Order: sequence, then C-alpha cells, then structure tokens
Amino acid sequence: MDRHLLPEQSAELYVLDVNTGDRRLVYRSSDMLFEAPNWSSDGQWLVINADGLLFRLPVSGGTELEQIDLGDVPPINNDHVLSPDGATVYVSAQDGHIYAVPMSGGRPRRVTNDHGPDFAHYLHGISPDGASLAYIGLRRRGDRQPITNVYLIPVTGGADQQLTDDDFPDDGSEFGPDGRWIYFNSERVASTPGHAQLFRITSDGSTTEQLTSDERVNWFPHPSPDGTRIAYISFPPGTLGHPPNVDVIVRILDQDGIRDLIHLFGGQGTMNVPSWDPTGNSIAYVAYPLGGDTGDKE
Repeated sequence: MDRHLLPEQSAELYVLDVNTGDRRLVYRSSDMLFEAPNWSSDGQWLVINADGLLFRLPVSGGTELEQIDLGDVPPINNDHVLSPDGATVYVSAQDGHIYAVPMSGGRPRRVTNDHGPDFAHYLHGISPDGASLAYIGLRRRGDRQPITNVYLIPVTGGADQQLTDDDFPDDGSEFGPDGRWIYFNSERVASTPGHAQLFRITSDGSTTEQLTSDERVNWFPHPSPDGTRIAYISFPPGTLGHPPNVDVIVRILDQDGIRDLIHLFGGQGTMNVPSWDPTGNSIAYVAYPLGGDTGDKE
C-alpha cells in the first residue's frame, strides 16, 4: 500500500558528499511522499518512486518531476534499480513480480517466475555486468512470520538461484562492484527479533561473512563503486524491521571502521536502493521532516 505524508510533513531529496559531509537539497515536496533514489550511470539524473509510479529529475535540481513511462506494469513499490548502461530500469511491482522497462519507452517485460500467490519478489541489486538481478524472495505462511531469502535471477528471465535457505529474515540484497559478493542485512545472529546486522555472501552461496555487530539495527548495505565503502541505514536499538518516521543515521563502513554521515528523521524510503553516484563521492537519500523542521537532525 502506498504511504502518504503525515500532516505538516515533507519529503526532501538530498545529495551528500561522503568525503566532506557537504549536502545539498535537490527537491522538496509537501504533497507527495517519494522514496528510494537511484543515480543514473551518467551521473545526471536521480530516479525516485511515488504513488506507485517512477520519476526522474536532474541532480542539479528542479521544480518538476518527469514521469518515466512504465507501460502496463502494475503500481510499483520502492525497490527499483537501473542497468549499468542506463537503458533499462527494473522495478518491483505490487503484484509481487519484477519487470524490465526500457528507459526510452517501450513494452515492459516480466522477469520473474510464478511461484504461487504466497511468493513475492523484492528487487535490490543488479550485477556489474548487467546480467543478473539480486532479489529477496518472500514466502507468506499464513499467520506466521514470512520466510525471506536471497535469490539471483538472469535479467533475461530463467531459473532462480537461491543463495540463502533458512528462517532468518533477510533483506536488501545488493551486488558489490566485483560481482563476487552480494551484500544484505539479516537477523541470523539476532538474540531478539528485529535486530538486523549487515552481511555479505558470495554469488555462489558458498561463503557468508558478517560485517557489523553492534547494538543498533542496520539495514540496506550499499557498496561504493570502488568497493571500499558501504553506506547503510542504522536504526535505533530495539527497532523492529525498517519502519518509517524514526530518527536514523546514515553511516559509512570502511577499513577504518564506522562513521556517521548524517542524522535524520526518515527510515523506510530513505535509502532502500543503490544510491551512490558513479564517482563514489556522493550518495542520495530522502528525509521526512515534520512540522517545518529540516532533514538534518544534528
């Protein structure tokens, strides 16, 4: 179901330089709740979703959003990625399937297989060569907690490759720049439900490594284009899942450890998808301040 802004709330799209900490407001709306910025491969555009639709706007900013024609794709959620060549956008629709849509217009194509009405696909990453998609497969189990696992599928369609096979909640599966590792968040080491940490798994599923281990709840790892840094959303201790409208921290993990980039009011929708610019110097994110506040909580 589409989210909506709360009374006196706005959605604010920022670009932040991870080296200097400088940030710039690109777009603001007090009417439309938009989410999950992607960066085009040429560095000129940001792509966001809102109201089940997809839009783009120049990184330099603007007053109007340009709608991307998705053809007859059902309303989409905030899981979308762009192909490395910029020619195709892949979207997760509310019917539970992933679709490939030409950016220049044309007939969309369903990528995913039909695993029954209780299975849904949530897209998060594309391989550096543009050949494979990484998604979270969610299987509903009546009143019990759904099972979520990491899968791969060719962008042309075909057989699914399941990388994880357990009852631990997983999410945010995204390829690293070498194509060997898929980064994701999981509750597999949680002592209490909802406490996700960051992991990575090889694309053949043979090796899994834990990347964070702290008191906070960590989601959506986004490796930088050169693979040296990971940007992610850190929720307060005790958070269940990745809810909207909470105080969160955008953090960087690199060889020197963890550092805070920005404190903001956001969460769900802030940075769900690959959000690095092509140079690896900046990220894009969305804040959702209330009552005339800015997105900066510092």
